[in-house]
Amino acid sequence: MTISKPPGTLQSHSSSVPSQSPANPNYTREPLNRTGTCNVVIFGESGAGKSSLVNLITKKDVAVTSYETKGCTAAVNGHEIWIQNETLKVKLFDTPGLDEDPRGTVPDKEARRILKKLVQSLMKQGDIHLIIYCVRGARAIQTLRKNYKFVRSQVKSKVPIVLVITSLESYEPDMEEWWRLNENTISRLGMTFAGHACVTTGMTTQSNVTKSGRNQSYDAVCRLIEQYHLSISSSKRANIVLFGQAGAGKSSLVNLMAGMDVARTSHILHWQEHPIEFDGKSYNVFDTVGLEEPRLGIPQYLDAVENAYRLIQDLERQGGIDLLLFCMRAGGLTTTLENNYRLFHEFLCDKKVPVVVVITYLENEAGEMETWWRQNGDIFREREVRVTGHACITAIQGNYPERHAQSRTTIRKVVKEFTADGQKEAWIGGDTSVSFLRKVKGFLGWGKDMVSRLKRCGMSPDVAKQLVDRIRNGVPVVEGAT
Repeated sequence: MTISKPPGTLQSHSSSVPSQSPANPNYTREPLNRTGTCNVVIFGESGAGKSSLVNLITKKDVAVTSYETKGCTAAVNGHEIWIQNETLKVKLFDTPGLDEDPRGTVPDKEARRILKKLVQSLMKQGDIHLIIYCVRGARAIQTLRKNYKFVRSQVKSKVPIVLVITSLESYEPDMEEWWRLNENTISRLGMTFAGHACVTTGMTTQSNVTKSGRNQSYDAVCRLIEQYHLSISSSKRANIVLFGQAGAGKSSLVNLMAGMDVARTSHILHWQEHPIEFDGKSYNVFDTVGLEEPRLGIPQYLDAVENAYRLIQDLERQGGIDLLLFCMRAGGLTTTLENNYRLFHEFLCDKKVPVVVVITYLENEAGEMETWWRQNGDIFREREVRVTGHACITAIQGNYPERHAQSRTTIRKVVKEFTADGQKEAWIGGDTSVSFLRKVKGFLGWGKDMVSRLKRCGMSPDVAKQLVDRIRNGVPVVEGAT
């Protein structure tokens, strides 16, 4: 891929070959094939540590840094490197800091003009793959929203934005604690990120900065870049929506498919997007909140359902959903599971998207894992839970490496089969003329029918009516996650 010179003066160029072994022993990934350049724009306020972040990623002092809050980047600086075993070529665009006063290195108004022009130029060329919002951990969360909204208004949902929090050496060895403490506030303020990394960019000569902390930070940022770089090929990325109860192993399933740890295996508050690649194909996997009304409580349950509804809307506008993965823990097909199936398959997707059920936690299954389906598959047909395929797996490696490897092969084969060209049309009989988004929108004029459909999904009349009112009134909802 050829990168045209973007607006602004590109002052420096660097090339770096990092260490070939990640510092984190729990970080496992499969080798990637060399691809074209992944372009990453880094922005943030002056003194946030953008240039130090560049030096962390390149493993060289290629960017001028300062310990003062005053910015030291006067123009757009470009740095080309190879990361993680020379598998991915990355071009980093370090931009002037925002929020400087008129007497600063680059006044705020000029810095915003430069950033806007850079982003628009790269988007026009189709050459922007990821945006990193760099912030200092000590900053009040409320102050971050202005700059977030500025960049989000430029890219909409076309380019993923990730958050990198710097200067967290005081949190070592668990820098992720910062995210746990601030995640809810970030969501409440309407800031949604495709991913995040909690890091230290300081030098080991500084107090509280350790070599292990820097290595951990390097791995975390490189994982973000690897995870969200877009395939250079022109082939379409298939959209997969993953749903099921909390604790079913949805996030572990994402990691299993990806071949590396890309999803947090813990409770999530909003859907999370995970771009993954395997066997030469690219996929966007959307991990949704586990829907269990009694556990979540009515307000939280409504938030989760509405959040899923907005996700389906967004995906429909961007080309639709190719596959639903229904994740359930080995055991019985409970009423809650049936209700989740009907909510996603019948109500949200209007029976227009094929469903594959994935049965997890089968590491202790006697005989083959497939035995579970031979013994329980008829129950799905009896209860009219219509699925186009199934996968019996374990997403836990532990003491079962062979079954774990077999499970990865199984789920990848199923995903490839049912996202192949023509599979969606064949499954629904070729009727793709009516968009389920337009159908759902049509229900807004006659809420009784919508309430009736939601009652079939296990909702009480009162809860169904509350959800219909929310959708009809267009209550704002946080669109995505982590």
